[in-house]
Amino acid sequence: MSLEFFDSSGQPYAYCDDGDTIFTFSGSPIAFVDGDSIYSFSGAHLGFFEDGNIWDHHGNVVLFTAGSSAGPMKPLQALKPLKGLKSLKPLKGLKSLKPLKSLKSMSWSTMSPKQLFES
Repeated sequence: MSLEFFDSSGQPYAYCDDGDTIFTFSGSPIAFVDGDSIYSFSGAHLGFFEDGNIWDHHGNVVLFTAGSSAGPMKPLQALKPLKGLKSLKPLKGLKSLKPLKSLKSMSWSTMSPKQLFES
């Protein structure tokens, strides 16, 4: 099952076609999914994946999928670019402890997807 992730303005940002690794549309691996959590390859916990949304640690939505529920009203989705050739995935680091989940809000995160994945 392939998932495409869109930002708060409806622009395509990333995708996951193996249920594990999140890639940018240019083909760069940026994170991996473990259960309901999103981790950087260095092992930092970045957020949660629930209801078709990627939630930050404050309970706000950073990215959404076409089938997402909950969270803020979703914008129209822009056309997706062609997927670039995938780069090799880095080794996964030791995962940090998963933080407690915040209550989900009906708001978009003030953190951009780029800020989330580069933290």
